[in-house]
Amino acid sequence: MTIDTDYRLAFEMAPVGLALSRNRTIMDCNQHLCDMFAAERKQLVGQSFQVLYPSADEYERTGARIAPILNRSGTYADDRIMTRIGGRFAGEPFWCHVTGRALNRNMPHESGIWCFEDLSASRAVSAELTPREREVAAYLMQGLTSKLIGKSLSISHRTVEIYRARLMRKYKASTTADLVHKLMAA
Repeated sequence: MTIDTDYRLAFEMAPVGLALSRNRTIMDCNQHLCDMFAAERKQLVGQSFQVLYPSADEYERTGARIAPILNRSGTYADDRIMTRIGGRFAGEPFWCHVTGRALNRNMPHESGIWCFEDLSASRAVSAELTPREREVAAYLMQGLTSKLIGKSLSISHRTVEIYRARLMRKYKASTTADLVHKLMAA
């Protein structure tokens, strides 16, 4: 039995947002990605992924953080806050699970395929967080310790503890476990 596969149709009909990248620029994307970011295809294709981030600083830090991981393993995944682009949702932050694969491990940003899953139905952004607080929160939800978070972000573990304390105040959490629970439920 032979099945003819229409890869373009599969790309377009995928139940998640998909993007093909070259040097951190969106070369192609499916309609699901456009819908997720409340954008038209022409607003995304040819644009830097920076348009999907809350700030240019977060875009730069994320790129620097994921490059060595992509270089080592070829894949990367995390939960992060992204920003919707258009319509009445313009500027709205939301939690997104992002998974990517570098097509050339030696040059991880050269080209890749990226999958985006909107987590807003199960995890709303409920507190105003700084870019660094968002990064620390994402790592806390992965179960990382302050030392590991500090190493990943190239900051001291004591600095991570300060950000964790701020998050605990904002979310009115009494323990780190309580904070993680509230972050996951938010």
